[in-house]
Amino acid sequence: MTLSRRAAIGAGLASAAMSAAPLSAQPRNPGQTLRVGLLQDMSGAYRDISGPTSVVCARQAIREFQADSPNIGIDLLVADHQNKSDVGLAIARQWFDRDNVDVVLGVSNSALAIALKPVVEQKDKVHINTSAATSALTSEYCSLNSIHWSYDTYCLSHATGEPLVKQGYDSWFFITPNYAFGHMLQADTTHSVESSGGRVVGGVTYPFPETTDFSAFLLQAQASGAKVVAFLGAGTDFVNAVKQAAEFGLMRGRLRFVGLTGYINSVMSLGLGAAQGLTQTETFYWDLNDRTRALMARLRPELPPNTFPCHNQAGDYSGLLHYLKAAKAIGVARAKASGRDIVATMKEMPTDDDAFGTGTVRRDGRKLHPTYLFTVKSPAESRAPGDVYKVLAVTPAERSFRSIEDGNCMMAKS
Repeated sequence: MTLSRRAAIGAGLASAAMSAAPLSAQPRNPGQTLRVGLLQDMSGAYRDISGPTSVVCARQAIREFQADSPNIGIDLLVADHQNKSDVGLAIARQWFDRDNVDVVLGVSNSALAIALKPVVEQKDKVHINTSAATSALTSEYCSLNSIHWSYDTYCLSHATGEPLVKQGYDSWFFITPNYAFGHMLQADTTHSVESSGGRVVGGVTYPFPETTDFSAFLLQAQASGAKVVAFLGAGTDFVNAVKQAAEFGLMRGRLRFVGLTGYINSVMSLGLGAAQGLTQTETFYWDLNDRTRALMARLRPELPPNTFPCHNQAGDYSGLLHYLKAAKAIGVARAKASGRDIVATMKEMPTDDDAFGTGTVRRDGRKLHPTYLFTVKSPAESRAPGDVYKVLAVTPAERSFRSIEDGNCMMAKS
């Protein structure tokens, strides 16, 4: 039997949709209950950098909020978009139309994040994007109904390219996945490298998600003579590429292998023996300071051994906690009635949590916080599981993200 496209999407929804019971055991008034939809990759290439750990982080935000506000009910729904925009959009529409979801969190797919813009605007709901990285979400695709939280292609590229060029790593070769996020990240990194005095000597694009062997691309990079090989894929693609790069000797000597979308999750999967010397950028690390370590202590009982959240997953905690605080400030009924109203309130209120510390949300929807350039420690340098990073450079919040003037967000310039 041949399934129609609509039937296939319906089958995907049936397998993708999951639900989580409310954390509050008290009787709840539906009018005083917020419904949160966490839409992430739960089974594919990006499962480790979103997936179940994102669920743990979102539930921690709910738990902390309800400790002070037990009378506000919160339902958490979880779904797997399977890295398919049509499946993700169908889930979001179902959540809004049938399940009375107020806010979509996560996403981890740039094409889907862009496609959600007209849907959340039409329904006057909220999208807190924590893990799709395209910087277009605070430029031509900015919205009164959305906030871009953890990081974006601009902060990854500028907090990586500029410091490395200044350290003498001034010739670059890109290995880029063939999707919107990859192309945007390469464009942003090229701008950063060139504006800092470096140059791009070559690059190659690989098919996603069907590529598992990166040997040919790595050999091209090695032959280019570049001082930096920048890999722009994430998740299992990144892990496979680093393993193969180590086999070809790209992790040793003068050449620097850079993961523009590298995460602590990938380092833990690789092990320090394979990942040592790898350079990558994140906006969160569990061992940065006393507050991040305190958050990790609260998350640890809910996580598998040797699992540490990356900045995507920390963003699920941080972004959702700020949303809940804003909903309390304006009243749950008003928050449910107007996504634009609660997003405006989130911009007016300063942010403060144990993942990112204090910060702000700009009028174009960009959440501001510092960005960190890390190198991975050797096994001899690590004191305990999860002790994997050394800080090479810090880009302050005001310089981590593209300025409003340099973006194309018309609502922020009016």
